[in-house]
Amino acid sequence: MNEFYIINALLVNEGRCFKGGLHIANGKIKQLLAPDFDLETITSSKIIDAGGKILMPGVIDDQVHFREPGLTYKGEIFTESRAAIAGGITSFMEMPNTNPQTLTIDLLEEKFSRAAEVSPANFSFYLGASNDNISEIRKVDPSKICGIKVFMGASTGNMLVDNEDTLAAIFAESPTLVAVHAEDEPSIRELTQKYKEEYGENIPIDKHHLIRSAEACYKSSSKAVELANRYNTRLHVLHLSTAKEMSLFSNTIPLIQKRITAEVCVHHLWFSEEDYQSRGSYIKWNPAIKRITDRDALLKALLDDTLDVVATDHAPHTFSEKQNPYLSCPSGGPLVQHSLTVMLQLFHQKKISLEKIVEKMCHAPADLFRIDKRGYLREGYWADLVLVDLNQAWEVNKSNILYKCGWSPFEGMHFDSQITHTFVNGNLVFENGQILDSAPGMRLIFKP
Repeated sequence: MNEFYIINALLVNEGRCFKGGLHIANGKIKQLLAPDFDLETITSSKIIDAGGKILMPGVIDDQVHFREPGLTYKGEIFTESRAAIAGGITSFMEMPNTNPQTLTIDLLEEKFSRAAEVSPANFSFYLGASNDNISEIRKVDPSKICGIKVFMGASTGNMLVDNEDTLAAIFAESPTLVAVHAEDEPSIRELTQKYKEEYGENIPIDKHHLIRSAEACYKSSSKAVELANRYNTRLHVLHLSTAKEMSLFSNTIPLIQKRITAEVCVHHLWFSEEDYQSRGSYIKWNPAIKRITDRDALLKALLDDTLDVVATDHAPHTFSEKQNPYLSCPSGGPLVQHSLTVMLQLFHQKKISLEKIVEKMCHAPADLFRIDKRGYLREGYWADLVLVDLNQAWEVNKSNILYKCGWSPFEGMHFDSQITHTFVNGNLVFENGQILDSAPGMRLIFKP
């Protein structure tokens, strides 16, 4: 593995911003360097002068859909993980609604094997839950996978878990964290029918947040929380989208002690119902982007620690698929290349601090999932690192989009910060717009 010295940086770590640098050796952070570190002691190692750039831990994204196997015309582990490192994401956790669905340990291990061959980022994968695979869930080694994914709302595919006895068994018996997509499916079906009667097959896109309503989200999220409390489950509720749901979660318990945790995604912090007019189906997600009041409440909850982590729910579809009418247009969009950039733009808008961004995108995912030796700038930890120029403006356009699908919901937008370097396990994998060939990422390990 390569050896590097990074000097003249502004480190953002554990609630502080401070000048200094890092010595990387054997894939790990060997030493935190003082600002006056004597360069004459360095012999043959490579020196990177950060020139005052931000140096932070690599982002850990706990929710992505990389579409492999079976849906690789939308994206692949290879293409989407490369986009991720360009966006400062050094570790990802990928979802099971592929083809075939990842409902067995054997299929899960096939995905791990594939990632070990092609992903420059570190990786883990969720085992999917269904109405009839509780025997597979019981086999899980909690040190080897990030969690069990339960669709309590049928977002895509046919992985809806709606059998009450099965849900109870999963929450009672899962040996690891249970992550849920929580939307009440009967409510959504009823509202879909209502709007079909009014508009026929041409339901306007701006009705999406009314069909996949705040009430549908709250009804399902509250059910998940009730089950977790009943069975003392480690529950993680994914992509929360409403102000009302914030009442279900606590900000008085330290994260490492929480049994019930909550995630928000960048699109729910950035867009609102007003953006459907200009962005249309490119911001059609499940759960839906909702009102400005919901967006503002989510940011407030992130700042006061009611919400624990920021993720993407990266879920690419082809450009042509997103042109379909509402009822046949798939929900989801690509995000991993731009999530950190978007959060840094909120910093420029004085809505969040750098320290809080690093806490919610790096430290908190590592703590919540109990990831071994990642998520912090600490001696002895793996050197997953990002350098950011806070004063390098750029525009998202087709010439710099790396997703296989070739489009972005942020296309045409200008941002004031740019990721310039990404390290994974001490290897420089991205530098000034170029993805560098290097050793593949590692399988994430989780502490009991």
